[in-house]
Amino acid sequence: MRLSIADTLTLSNATCGFLAVYFTTTGVLIPHLTDSGDAGVVRNNAATAVLLMLLASVFDLFDGLVARKLRSSAMGAELDNLSDLISFGLAPAYFVLVWGMVVGDVHEPLSALAAIMVLLAVVLRLARFSCVSTPDGVFQGMPSPFGALTVVSIVLLELPFTPTLLAILGVAWLMVSRVEYPKPRGPLAGAMLGWILLSMALLAAWAFDAPGGELLLQTGCSLQLVLGAVIPLFATARRVNAFRDHRRELRAGAES
Repeated sequence: MRLSIADTLTLSNATCGFLAVYFTTTGVLIPHLTDSGDAGVVRNNAATAVLLMLLASVFDLFDGLVARKLRSSAMGAELDNLSDLISFGLAPAYFVLVWGMVVGDVHEPLSALAAIMVLLAVVLRLARFSCVSTPDGVFQGMPSPFGALTVVSIVLLELPFTPTLLAILGVAWLMVSRVEYPKPRGPLAGAMLGWILLSMALLAAWAFDAPGGELLLQTGCSLQLVLGAVIPLFATARRVNAFRDHRRELRAGAES
């Protein structure tokens, strides 16, 4: 039971995921069921739940970096998968389920189905990641932390029910697809951390009802969706460049 620093970060990830479920339940679901919640308090609790998922993604980003620089225990990989399942599978799926209950009983069965699809997509993705080797420097399918934040962003945009449902199912498909996403290393890891911190600031502005806070949040959520669609292009460009370099080497070898 000796835990490394990386393992401690991984367990912090799991703790954030559990607390996100807690705040979604006590701050959003229960006030809705009892008709006793103030709109501002509910908004603060919803923002807190999402902030905890963002914080979990920070821990998930750093536990891998620390494990590569220092070390992790023999159970580090298993801890990482189990923590990711809580923070990026259960927590966002539960957020979707509660959203469906809040927007209306008629939509509850479909939102429950969407929540199940998100959860199963993360389960399948994590299982595949454990037993299938992928090209160096890329993930196969949208990474579960990024997928979780994209799902939550879709809900926070407050679009009509049908587009929201279809977008959530689309993200679930991306997580189990073979679309390549670059791994957050080097400058990309720094950019990812900066984006997470900016997202936290936008959420705080919305939670405390700052002037223009709702517009800022919607802008951030929209950018999250755009990034989900655009980021795979970087991996595609990398693969195309590698293919071109390989062809140049073959031509150079043939000419010599």
